[in-house]
Amino acid sequence: MKKKLRILLAWILVALVFQLGGYSLLNNQLQKVMGPSGVDREPPITPQLKATIPGSDLTNIQVSYAKDYLAYSENATLKIFNLKKGNVVFEKKSPSSTDKTLGGLTYQWLPDRNILLYFYAKKNPNEVTTVKVYPPKLKMSPTVEPQAEDPIHPKIVPKEVPVEPRLEKRYGSPQITELYSLELPNSDEDTKPEDSLNTFDPPSGGEKISEGGKIEQFIVATSTNLMYLTVKKGSTQLLMKIDVMKEVSTLNKPGELIDNMATSDRYGTLYFDSIVGTNHQVIALEGTNRRIISDNFDDRILGISKGKVYIGQVENNQLVNIKTTTDLIKLTNNPSLKTEWEGSIPFNDDVRWLIGAKGQIVIYDHKTANIITAGKLAEVKLQGDENYVSVDGAELIQLTKQGSSTLVELHPLKP
Repeated sequence: MKKKLRILLAWILVALVFQLGGYSLLNNQLQKVMGPSGVDREPPITPQLKATIPGSDLTNIQVSYAKDYLAYSENATLKIFNLKKGNVVFEKKSPSSTDKTLGGLTYQWLPDRNILLYFYAKKNPNEVTTVKVYPPKLKMSPTVEPQAEDPIHPKIVPKEVPVEPRLEKRYGSPQITELYSLELPNSDEDTKPEDSLNTFDPPSGGEKISEGGKIEQFIVATSTNLMYLTVKKGSTQLLMKIDVMKEVSTLNKPGELIDNMATSDRYGTLYFDSIVGTNHQVIALEGTNRRIISDNFDDRILGISKGKVYIGQVENNQLVNIKTTTDLIKLTNNPSLKTEWEGSIPFNDDVRWLIGAKGQIVIYDHKTANIITAGKLAEVKLQGDENYVSVDGAELIQLTKQGSSTLVELHPLKP
């Protein structure tokens, strides 16, 4: 009896070990899927890669998260190139060969997976619609009704007379902007990309974006799945948000211009440079609540990485100071700012910048990359005709024109 009991207890123990191991594995997988995307993860790095792309007029170059796909525009066509296999795996042409406001407008790789979000504009087939407009009240017409008790003096009473509705033309946006998500397979596979249309709710959301004008900036907060974009028409600019239900809303104040934007990789908070008249502030937006991060006229938002908000001080087209504050779930006005670096780096309209996965600040143009790591500045000379840096700051994408084609070289960006 004791022997059977021991065997039974042993089997129960073995079952518990397997069960706990299964729960642990399941929990790890769920954390990968449901946890905040891109938070404190080390992105993949491609040590060395070369490919030749047919075409020499490539614009808006963006490398994917895994650094094996390149998105670019060529002759108003959005294209995705597989850098490992050396071929174009997706392209989407503009519906018009003359109207430059149509077709692929802007796009953005997600920072933690090989998915490209892009906006695509087409002609609105129902730009002009005709609707029936009914008057608020029926027309009243006097009517004579004889009276039996007084036939000489008939009674005059008002009577409602139906009125025909009038036809009225309604004018909508001349175009409709659509949002797509393009999911790329592993670059070693031959599976076709999955191109999915994301419908707005209500459907007029696409017209609302189109009415705003040209999309200038587009960023994604992967921790909250919120999308932010600035749309400019003439001297008017709109800051728009697209939430998880694909509802479009406007966030900026009347007359406010948005210069730069960045989102928290942990909480989805939107940080941006706000310009109203002669006032310039760095603002954090939590839902509908605004917090002033800096009211120094020369301060600019640079980016957010691993719990730090980076702010640069720019004077006379020179970056002279970099300050940080903690990226908190609840922010207050005018938080304390810690100086991380002081010096002088050219900071004009030709430069781009980013905060890398390891906290390095990269400011670069097509000839030089300035990299600030732990308060120390290093300068790297770039060799290509055009040069780009991956969003994690780890990879240099070097483009060199070769006749009617373009040589693309990827290698680590090191000081």
